[in-house]
Amino acid sequence: MRFFKSTRPAAAGAAIIAALAPKDLNINDTAASIRGVAKTIAADTMAYYSGTADRFEELPQPHYWWQAGALMGGMLDYSHYTGDKSYDRIIARALLDQVGPEFDYMSPAHFGQEGNDDQAFWGFAVMSAAERNFPQPDETVPSWLEMGANLWNSQIRRWNTSACGGGLLWQIFPDNPNGLDYRNTVSNGGLFQISARLARATGNDTYLEWAEKVWDWTEAVGMIDADGNVYDGASSSKNCTDTNPVTFSYSAAIYLYGAAVLANHTDDPKWTERAERILNAGRSFFSPFENATNIMYEHACEQVFTCNQDMRSFKGYFSRFTYAASVFVPSLRPVIEELWHPTLRALAASCTGGETGTQCGQHWYWQAFDGMTGLGEEMCALETVQGLLVYEATPPLRGDEIKTVRKFTDSGSSGKRRRRYEGLRRG
Repeated sequence: MRFFKSTRPAAAGAAIIAALAPKDLNINDTAASIRGVAKTIAADTMAYYSGTADRFEELPQPHYWWQAGALMGGMLDYSHYTGDKSYDRIIARALLDQVGPEFDYMSPAHFGQEGNDDQAFWGFAVMSAAERNFPQPDETVPSWLEMGANLWNSQIRRWNTSACGGGLLWQIFPDNPNGLDYRNTVSNGGLFQISARLARATGNDTYLEWAEKVWDWTEAVGMIDADGNVYDGASSSKNCTDTNPVTFSYSAAIYLYGAAVLANHTDDPKWTERAERILNAGRSFFSPFENATNIMYEHACEQVFTCNQDMRSFKGYFSRFTYAASVFVPSLRPVIEELWHPTLRALAASCTGGETGTQCGQHWYWQAFDGMTGLGEEMCALETVQGLLVYEATPPLRGDEIKTVRKFTDSGSSGKRRRRYEGLRRG
């Protein structure tokens, strides 16, 4: 089902941004062009989400629940980087409605199908909310940071030493046997990154110890190699000796950002080297052809037109976490200029289709709209554009800087009176 964007005026108090067509993107004009293009792509992205400030809604089929968490993480970035608070109540409602009875994002509505990697993507979002003092308006629910810690606790209880020397399995529930034999880097990388972020946010060394443990395990079983390639996973039944050699951009980025956070938190140069090494290996996700130099693509599927719904959003997380990593590891910034800037020019040329004439395609290296658009494509474009604003935004907070904020800074995305957050539906 296709949902159309609202034509209602922007909320009072939100940043006033003039929407701009992506084809007119000027990456050197942050005040107008980048924010304006981000606003347009954000509207096209949220057109796929029918939830409101009163109610979370599942994404339309065939999208999975985890991608709603990923969407809210991207929209938290949009709010933070652009200053446009129009979607803040919708984001907060989604995060609050999905906390689960134990406030750890184990959603009863998704029991049986929720995997460790699915939970991790909601964890990325709730940690971003905590690190930015994003409003949490419901006093009956723990703070964002507490819920990030709850989520972490639920994951470390699943650390599985029955084979491979440890690691998280891909799946959680026995009634979803697909993945109970597989230990994948997205699940383990999620635990690594959340551990790193909690270590920095709280100063608690237990989180740091677990971050070290997960990284060391990932390297020991060969899922991160000496060159910084992050492979997909391996089988418990073969004691993780059958590493799946496929690589995805988002797997690399999840580890990359965790390493960068720890570089900032510990001042240990090994984490800087690890972040640099992963990004250098990530060059494989650029330049599909000689006439498409330094343009990003998902090399496991794009050229052969086999990207599934999940894969269609992976480049967005690659951009999200690489931009964020460069705040903590400035040596990454020249690589962003080298690779992301040409990608942005190609991306802008692809965002000329669909009903709005601004929807984005999948194959950016075509440098024209390819007729393939959807939520994943919009999320990829949004994260890749708005990340240019990362150096103007307040860096992630930590320690006593992190507060529980109850009030929003605008007057409501619909222009109506402020709603009360009562009777939460905690799915």
